[in-house]
Amino acid sequence: MLDKSVLDLNDSMAKRCICNFIKQKARSSAGVVLGLSGGIDSALCAKLCVEALGPDKVHALILPSEFTPAEDIADAKELAASLGMQAKEISIKPILDSVISQIPDGLFATKSAKGNMQARIRMLLLYNEAFSMKGLVVGTGNKSEIMQGYFTKYGDGGCDILPIGDLYKTQVRSLAKFSGISDKILAKEPSAGLWPGQTDEAELGISYDNLDLVLYANLEKKMPASKIATALNISKELVEKVIGSMQDTRHKREPIPVAEMRFDEPQ
Repeated sequence: MLDKSVLDLNDSMAKRCICNFIKQKARSSAGVVLGLSGGIDSALCAKLCVEALGPDKVHALILPSEFTPAEDIADAKELAASLGMQAKEISIKPILDSVISQIPDGLFATKSAKGNMQARIRMLLLYNEAFSMKGLVVGTGNKSEIMQGYFTKYGDGGCDILPIGDLYKTQVRSLAKFSGISDKILAKEPSAGLWPGQTDEAELGISYDNLDLVLYANLEKKMPASKIATALNISKELVEKVIGSMQDTRHKREPIPVAEMRFDEPQ
């Protein structure tokens, strides 16, 4: 049977596993830094980092653009205060405007191109903070996004550790609720906030509930697209689109190819 129960999570064990992971990876550093958006993924990562390392070793950057809702900024600040974390707010708008002003017209013709630049500016600021504190950058991506390539290469995909990278979005919601993340954050519609009205599910073209089950069935049960579609009562074309996105975005998840010097190979 393919229903949401297959993604049921032992929240207590998952929390302990992730906190131990954070402790181990940050053992030789002065702490960690992460971007705090006011959304569920970064809120959960912040909570787990504070539990693993203590608030003094967790720095948060709140990095709004001109499209970031004021509510998200307020929620990020409230969460940081409740966790006792250090938090700085830096608007990325003037940085983005400055970069765009130096680039020939036409190169930012699409919303996606501008969105990618915003993500890369945030990465730059996070790594600058990490360098100044001799710490690690914590990525806040989940497995659903990672497997769909739904992140910007060298943007929000640029990080040192991914605490929730093996949790589907459905499981993130479960663990966030278990960990005491506020109902206000839990209820938000997922959005990267890259332009007005942007939502994750609209861009992905599928709900997270269905996406997670398609990914689970394909990755972990090796089910073919036709059987997945029948089990979930969705179109085969939609399932094939999800599987195709995994293949098309593989380069985002793999190490950079390196030319190996093998001079004994035939010419």
